[in-house]
This record gives sequence, structure tokens and C-alpha cells, in this order.
Amino acid sequence: MSQTATAPTREPEAILEPDLEIIDPHHHLWDRRAAPVDTAPAHGFEALLRLSPLYLLDQLMADLNRGHRVIGTVFVECGAMYRADGEAALKPVGETEFVNGVAAMSASGLYGPARACAGIVGHADLTQGAAVRGVLEAHLAAAPRRFKGIRHSASSDPDPRVLGPLGRRPAGLYLDRAFRQGFAELAPLGLSFDAWLLEPQLPDLFDLARAFPETTIIIDHVGTPLGIGAYEGARRERFDIWRENIRALARLPKVNVKLGGLAMPFCGFPSFMADPGASSETLAAEWRPYVETCIEAFGPERCMFESNFPVDLGSCGYDVLWNAFKRLASGASAADKAQLFSGAARRVYRLDI
Repeated sequence: MSQTATAPTREPEAILEPDLEIIDPHHHLWDRRAAPVDTAPAHGFEALLRLSPLYLLDQLMADLNRGHRVIGTVFVECGAMYRADGEAALKPVGETEFVNGVAAMSASGLYGPARACAGIVGHADLTQGAAVRGVLEAHLAAAPRRFKGIRHSASSDPDPRVLGPLGRRPAGLYLDRAFRQGFAELAPLGLSFDAWLLEPQLPDLFDLARAFPETTIIIDHVGTPLGIGAYEGARRERFDIWRENIRALARLPKVNVKLGGLAMPFCGFPSFMADPGASSETLAAEWRPYVETCIEAFGPERCMFESNFPVDLGSCGYDVLWNAFKRLASGASAADKAQLFSGAARRVYRLDI
């Protein structure tokens, strides 16, 4: 793909159920304009960085104001605006400081009615063990009303084609003794944990969640089903394995799941970087087995639709994405829709919106 890559485009869609309240519980902010990008990317994620090298408040608010009734959002860590100086362990606190400032700008009302970044999920290296408590307290001090939890991703696969530039983590992180010593510091501070890992790694998360039953855990991106690299052509074959792991996790009452992230390259769906872009009907058909399985297993009160923007821009725009979610929930009751689109996110992230 060339340096002039553009996002998938299609004719605008009418906004479905425009009055339905949405809390978007998963998006990012970043400025990657100075980051080097391979001129011939071998992985779809590199193409995504070209699509949106800049995603700050103006870009986010443009998406939030596309017609859906988004009343608030939760920012999730992405390595943005780390401190350039000081102790290495505290550098991720710079991201929380940055996002809290963005949230304050949004709270002024000058950018629209939505309250962007009403919740903040940051990063801390939990392999520091009990010493990570000082980092967690620094995050809380930087955003005392908005800081809600930590994400420490464990995504790993022996095939480098699966994660591409994101393949930087050792296998078995959530089973690591030092990591668990750090993880133990979350619940006493009232902090939740976002888990990004790949479908074959879900048993590791089950083991972690069972060992810490008092910690609120959120599975990002329905556990990231795979359909590229060594898994090309095997996504349907592995569906039953994924489903059994999801059902096992759902039996643990403090575990929740985000419904989204299926527009990323990892799943290998035909809609990724399709030209013209896929319609919301097509996206809903691709994603339906995963979304419906999660809702059936966890119940609407522990499921939340997420945008994962700007990462999911590789398959559709923000307006089409939420139309797809609304199609997936079209048969749900008003009470269940309220949970899926805002209620679960409000409860899990303790939001005051």
C-alpha cells in the first residue's frame, strides 16, 4: 500500500435510531505524524496508522457529532504522550495527564454536548509487582475523577504475521508471577483491568480472572478472533473453541466484554480495507456470530458496544460502525439496548455522565 492510502469510503447512510444514547467505552487519541511507517507495509495495522496519523479532540468530536447520540466516551491507553523525562515506570502517567486535559476541554461544552474521555484507562507495567502501586497512585493523582483502570496487553502469537508491528510481548504474560503481584494492587484501589489478548490466549485470562475474583475485568474486542497468518481460513474452524472460552469467562461474574474491534485486520474479514467500503448490513452479518454469542453468554448488562476508533477506521466510518451495532441489536428490548449502548459502560467504568 502506498503512502497515499485512504480510508474505505461509501455513500453516506441514514443514522439508525438517532435518539439512542451511546457511551463509547473504547477509543484512542494520538499524534503519530512523526512516527516512521514502512513504505511497503506487510501488515494491515501499518496501513491503519497511515489512515489516521492524527486523532485528537477535533477528530474525535467530528466523529462523535456524525449523527449518533454519543453522550460520553472512555479513552483506552495507546502509548500516546508519554513523558519524555523522569523515571521510566512513571512515563505512562504522561498519557493520563494529556487525556485528562482533553477531557477538561470537552467538559467545557465548547466542542459539543458529548463528554469525551469521561473515563480514562491508562497503562502501568504490572510486572513491577507490588512496586507498581506508586504508578497507579500517580495516575489517580493526575486524573482523580476520571482515571478508572489499567490496560496491560498480553497479545502474543508465535507467527509474526499475526500481530505484525504489535508483536512485542512474551507469551504467558497473564500467568507470570510478577505480573500477578502487580495485578493484585488494582482491586484495593478500585481500579478495573482491560485485557487485550488473542483468541488462543483466552484460557490465560480465565486463569487470571479465577485467581482474582474481586477485580473487574473487561475483555477487549470479543477476545480478538484470528483469521490471518497461520489462522488464515481457520476462523470458522476455531469459532467453537473461542465460544467455549467465552462461555467459561462469562461464568465469572466480574468479567465483562466489549463488543467491537472486529473491524481490525486480525480477524481477516473481507470488509477490511474493502473498496468501496462495506455497508452496515455487511458488517453486521460478518460480526453477528461473535456479538450474539457474547450477549447470550454474558447478558446485556455485562456487554458494551465499542468503536475502537480510529483503529476500526480500516473497515468503516464512525457513523456506519454504530449503524452496524444498532442492526445487531435490532431485536433487543429497549432495556437491553440501554445496557448494550450505555448502561454497562456506565456501570463498569463508574462514569458520572
